[in-house]
Amino acid sequence: MSPNPQSHAAADLDRLRAAYLDLLCDSLVGRLNRDPALQDHIAGYDDEHRMNGWDWPSGAPSMIGWRRMSHLRNECERVIREGVAGDFLEAGVWRGGAAMMMRGVLKAYAVTDRKVIAADSFAGLPRDTDASDAAAFLRDAAPLAVTLDEVKAAFSRYRLLDKQVVFLKGTFADTLKSAPTEQLAILRLDGDTYTSAKDSLAALYDKLSSGGSLILDDYFLFEDFKRAIDEFRTAHDIFDPIVQIDAYGGYWIKDGRGRQGRTKR
Repeated sequence: MSPNPQSHAAADLDRLRAAYLDLLCDSLVGRLNRDPALQDHIAGYDDEHRMNGWDWPSGAPSMIGWRRMSHLRNECERVIREGVAGDFLEAGVWRGGAAMMMRGVLKAYAVTDRKVIAADSFAGLPRDTDASDAAAFLRDAAPLAVTLDEVKAAFSRYRLLDKQVVFLKGTFADTLKSAPTEQLAILRLDGDTYTSAKDSLAALYDKLSSGGSLILDDYFLFEDFKRAIDEFRTAHDIFDPIVQIDAYGGYWIKDGRGRQGRTKR
């Protein structure tokens, strides 16, 4: 039987797509060039820290680490393959790395009918964050205050800044209710605080499609962020299991009760 040119072409495309996204993932978290950590107590670059998102890179666009970034990539690819309708939205973007991965996946799959929405204050953690919140100490972390122009510049350097990327500047309470999307396939929450989680879920959860992924960057790290999510799940009778990604991150698939995974209640 003669080789099928179409199958060979499809296999070649899959390999090229995977190679691009592998490289993008390593670059966005700073593994590609071994970008040293910002923290003084970490001497230079430590791969275990960078794999798990335990440090803040000096220059790389994301601090979520390779495991959470790779998971985000996989979920973006999954919803495309499965035809889960909707845009991709991240609430809390820092330097923009995770949102850039979202846009990179759309680019790799030549998807032109979905948007990436990046919502942030672009000024660091809001100053009026409740002082008792477990993440309130981040208000004084100057490296978290990354401007919108800086984030746009990072997107541009990676050739990912175009009309499919929408930026929402301001507090989540002010911006997310009117976010320019009817449906979401990926909703990633990385606001760290109780209020950020509460406001994001109230504004956006109903827009998340069945089969869509709700990704919680610090569910297992910040207790008040976790509490807001748990309260929302209880109030709305959500029983989809929360699957742990790494030491800090978790996610669930909406209406995904039948899917397997390592779960934490």
